[in-house]
Amino acid sequence: MKYAGSCLCGDVSFEMEGEFRNFLLCHCRHCRKDTGSAHAANIFAAGATLTWLSGEDRVNSYQIPDTRHVRNFCSRCGSALPNIQADGALVVVPAGSLDSDVPIEPQGHIFMSSRANWDNQLETIRQFEKYPE
Repeated sequence: MKYAGSCLCGDVSFEMEGEFRNFLLCHCRHCRKDTGSAHAANIFAAGATLTWLSGEDRVNSYQIPDTRHVRNFCSRCGSALPNIQADGALVVVPAGSLDSDVPIEPQGHIFMSSRANWDNQLETIRQFEKYPE
């Protein structure tokens, strides 16, 4: 399967070819800082191929020293972008960076011991179809 994605400003676009194996919601402190949210939503594809279609020169990378936490992002808009790990054997795709439909649902929450204190039963709070007036 092929999946397309891009950043918020549209300068960077990519294609991933392969099969998604895992879709995990990570609550570790690195992912919370990385996203500014309750968790990161990452999809993992072993043996997949990542091709930058445009804007590869805008892709910046940051790795927290002495960890496996790597973040690729657009240098213009800051959007999270895929990265390659495990010596090229694993493509990690931020789910929100995909323009294609995601064929699998999240399989679990990880690092729940690091969960934000305000991240509790968020599905039960009031919901709006658009910005509330």
